[in-house]
Amino acid sequence: MHETWNAWGHVVVAAVLALPVAVLAAFLLARRRRRAGHPAPRRTAFADVAVVAGTAPWIWMILTPGTARGVDLVPLVDLADQIVSMPPVAAFVQIGGNLLDFAALGAALPVRSPRFASLTAVAAVAATASLTVEILQYALRIGRVSSVDDVILNTAGAVLAALATRRWWARPPGPRRGRAEAREVRRRRSRRAAGPSRP
Repeated sequence: MHETWNAWGHVVVAAVLALPVAVLAAFLLARRRRRAGHPAPRRTAFADVAVVAGTAPWIWMILTPGTARGVDLVPLVDLADQIVSMPPVAAFVQIGGNLLDFAALGAALPVRSPRFASLTAVAAVAATASLTVEILQYALRIGRVSSVDDVILNTAGAVLAALATRRWWARPPGPRRGRAEAREVRRRRSRRAAGPSRP
C-alpha cells in the first residue's frame, strides 16, 4: 500500500483538490443550459462533469510510463496471474483500480441521456473507451502492459456502477411530456429573442 501511495498519491491529491472546481463547473454549466432552454440542465451538467472528473485521474494513472511492456490477448490469464503471484493487497489494488477506471462513466452516462440508459449501451461505450486506452498504451510505448483482462474489468466496473445509479437513469419523455418540454423550450427562446420587457 505504501508503494501504491508513492506511485499514485499525487494523482489522488490532485483529484481531491479538483473536486470543488468540478462542483462549481457543474453548477455553472447547469445555469448556462437552463438559460439556453435545455430540458434537463442540472442532470446533464452534473453527469457530464462527473464523467470527466471521475475518469480523468484514472486515465492519468493508466497512461503514466511504467517499466514493463507487453500484450496479453488471452482472456483471464493476466487476471489469474495477478491473483496467484501478487500479494493480496497489491492484487486487490490492481483489480479494484481496473474496476474503477470507468466507473464514473458507467454511473453517469445513463443518468445523462436515455440513449445510454441500458446496460448494453454502457458496456459498449466502456469497452470501446477501455480498448482505446489499451491501444494507446501499446502505441505510445510507455512501458505498460496492454491486456484484454483490463478491458473486461473496466467494462465490468462500468456496468456495476450503472446498476448502482439505475433509479436515476434518464427516461425517454412520453408524447405529452415531450410536447410540453418542446413548448417550454420555444417559450424560453422567444423570451430571450424579445429581450427584457419594458414597464
